[in-house]
Amino acid sequence: MTTDERYMRRCLQLAANGLQNARPNPMVGAVIVAEGRIIGEGYHVRCGEGHAEVNAFASVKDADSYLLKDATIYVSLEPCAHYGKTPPCAELIVRKGVRRCVVGCVDPFAKVSGRGIAILREAGIEVTVGVLEEECKHLNRRFITFNQLRRPYVTLKWAQSADGFIDHDGKAYAFSTPFTRMLVHKLRSETDAILVGRVTDEREHPLLDVRHWSGRSPMRIVLDSSRPCLGIDFSLPVLQQLMDALYERKIQSLLVEGGATTLRHFIDSGLWDEMRIEISPVLLGKGTPAPALPKAAEVMKRDQIDGNIVLYVKKKE
Repeated sequence: MTTDERYMRRCLQLAANGLQNARPNPMVGAVIVAEGRIIGEGYHVRCGEGHAEVNAFASVKDADSYLLKDATIYVSLEPCAHYGKTPPCAELIVRKGVRRCVVGCVDPFAKVSGRGIAILREAGIEVTVGVLEEECKHLNRRFITFNQLRRPYVTLKWAQSADGFIDHDGKAYAFSTPFTRMLVHKLRSETDAILVGRVTDEREHPLLDVRHWSGRSPMRIVLDSSRPCLGIDFSLPVLQQLMDALYERKIQSLLVEGGATTLRHFIDSGLWDEMRIEISPVLLGKGTPAPALPKAAEVMKRDQIDGNIVLYVKKKE
């Protein structure tokens, strides 16, 4: 691991602390290094408040301020270049007079997208871009997908038996353990909206909240032609209308916990980015078949929790 990678990894650790409250802004961490040691660090704590760079500079002790002229600032995401709720961080870095800036990845947001880096370079600051780039992009995958594809980041989640059924002869079956159920609620707390189909809503009456975790419950959506929501016309293709409606409402992430039909619609339309699949060791013998993994699916991680297997799947690039 290089020196730049080591400090960028610290940026990522800091940035992840903003998971709950930075939304809809991205999670960003910043570290200021001089003479081989960290003299300041910070992260974007809450939307509308100081960005990571602001907090990092504020944490530098007066006794260390003279070191800034020879310092390097590491930032997991390109410093902003526009006036929003806070002034541009790129201009702040220039005013502070640091020698070098290391950026994890470029900000896809149209008002930044390379402008922050350009401001720094025009001021004579040495800029390195792309250190731990994939890790930095993964941290803000919801924000990036929203800005690049103009739709929310979609995660499909379901639980199934070892022999591939998501229910028992058409009746709901509890595959999750108390601990894996808690992890699902944690995932919900990290998501802006959650969706089920009509059959799941009528059969199970799911609350779709975060009662087994802390944080905000996601916006609840039921796809039901008898109770149209978000202005969707069910006589036309539904899912693209849904994506457009959620984008307009600045919903950056969507968790789909629907039944087999709803899940297959998303899979067949290619409108998914991740899957979270929980497999119980129980054998049911009959029921509704779970969706098959498409060719574009790639299993990234496999955990064994309380006897259940949890698969973390992403769409291949």
